[in-house]
Amino acid sequence: MAKGDDAVRKKKSKVNRKRLQKQDSSASVSARVAAIIASKKRRKSGKRRMCEGMCFSLPTLDDPFNDKLGKKDFERKEPKKRVPRQEDGRGFVHGKGAALRKGTQTPNTDFKDKAKSSKISINDLVDLEEKVQVIQNVGDHGQRGLVCENSNGPSKFLIMCLNSIENALRHDGTFISKEDQPLFVNSWGIEFWKCYSAGKDILETSGASSTVEQIAWMISIAADTIARKEKEGLSFASPFLLFLVPSQEKAAKVRSVCKPLKALGIHTVSIHPGASLDHQIQGLKSCEPEFLVSTPERLLELVMFKAIDISGVSLLVADGLESLSNGGNPDMMKSIRQSISGTPLTVVFNDCFNHASVPLVQNLLSGSIHRISLNDTITSLSSYIIQSVNVCASEDEKLSKGIQILDQAYGDKLLSQPLKVLYILVKDSKFGDMVTALKSKGYFISTGSSCTISNFKNSKMKNEVSMINMEQIKTTDLEEYDLVIIPNFLLPIDSYVHVLTRMARHTINGALYSFLTKANAAIAEPLTDILEQCGQAVPEALRDLCLTSSTREQ
Repeated sequence: MAKGDDAVRKKKSKVNRKRLQKQDSSASVSARVAAIIASKKRRKSGKRRMCEGMCFSLPTLDDPFNDKLGKKDFERKEPKKRVPRQEDGRGFVHGKGAALRKGTQTPNTDFKDKAKSSKISINDLVDLEEKVQVIQNVGDHGQRGLVCENSNGPSKFLIMCLNSIENALRHDGTFISKEDQPLFVNSWGIEFWKCYSAGKDILETSGASSTVEQIAWMISIAADTIARKEKEGLSFASPFLLFLVPSQEKAAKVRSVCKPLKALGIHTVSIHPGASLDHQIQGLKSCEPEFLVSTPERLLELVMFKAIDISGVSLLVADGLESLSNGGNPDMMKSIRQSISGTPLTVVFNDCFNHASVPLVQNLLSGSIHRISLNDTITSLSSYIIQSVNVCASEDEKLSKGIQILDQAYGDKLLSQPLKVLYILVKDSKFGDMVTALKSKGYFISTGSSCTISNFKNSKMKNEVSMINMEQIKTTDLEEYDLVIIPNFLLPIDSYVHVLTRMARHTINGALYSFLTKANAAIAEPLTDILEQCGQAVPEALRDLCLTSSTREQ
């Protein structure tokens, strides 16, 4: 044996032993952490592996944007934290008060500079950076609290996720935006971010399923929340986001938008009837996805076989409500919701305006909600508000029916929140009779200038009713009222539309009741058009009143 061969062999054996030891240590961690370790090893195997400042390294929780380039900071005594002023214009990472190093451009500044060439105004961006109220944890596991954060604006990681998705979609040629507008200044996305930060369920009423831009914003915000919580030391045993879709094609679309986030450590799994059940069960055993895209029927099968645990889902998105409301899907959706513990933040895309989906939406959205819409049509703004028109024979019948509806509403024991009722009256000889009749039934009446929403919050009266005149409609804040009754329909049709599109903004249980007689035949035809446009039932008595009105005109 030549001189030196023994030393070379010993050195190779030592290297092999170290490699095996590292492999054994990496086997004790999860598949996701092992993948990150392996990727980092591959990046360090280049020509400059000895130079830590020149090699590419993965982001870490302590340095999520590789600003330190893998170098460790010397431990120093931290000075007393100072709250920066708003005019300093400093950026924040993940909602924390860590300012970017001197000489670098802050993400919020770049955010505003790029917005100058788009249709979004700077005022919208300033509003976006305002501090959002912290919502307390709700439910046994506090999933809703995981998605509600105190933030001064969209984090740099959120914008990075949006840019990654946009670049990937542009490369594939699937991204189509009006006037080449960037994703991070999308008006719907900004509004969604505000509602998400407030911690309330969201009802999208544009009348269509989710678009690529909407999906990109939802998953980017979810990814930002995961990164922020992992930095705080929290972990997720279940998928953070559950995206329910009606078909395999929609699942593939959502999966394609989520795919660019895999490089940032966010893994997405799509399950649907297009693949075999055994194959999906084996696949779920080998990975821990952060996002789960699924059809209801296949998800229930996997839950039944205990292949996936969805009890800890923090964000639930239901897309394609028209398809999900047909057949046996409502029962499946109810079972899925019962499989989730606590109260996850729920987003529902309403792509239909019929009332067949009302029970399903009421099961998904039980508390206070936010409404978002891409358009301001009557159909969109009045979504899930019941319109009931009653044609009466006399004035006394209108009075009695109005009180009967009020008694039924307050007698509903399933009400989760105090009912807010508004009467819209015309000051005539019957005004006093209405007030007297309601007081005799034990209702507390607030009229005129005392009719404000603060009365409902401060009053201890259970059966409180507000009353306003027809002239006060434009100046009254209607969004908090769940039930509006018009006992004598002498309103212009524009005032009726104003009430319909501004009431019950934070609930899906809104109802608008109107009472007519033959003397109101002139308003019957335009009122019928509104009911048909909104997909509401038109009573036969109202159609007969339309015929009577047209006969008189002839």
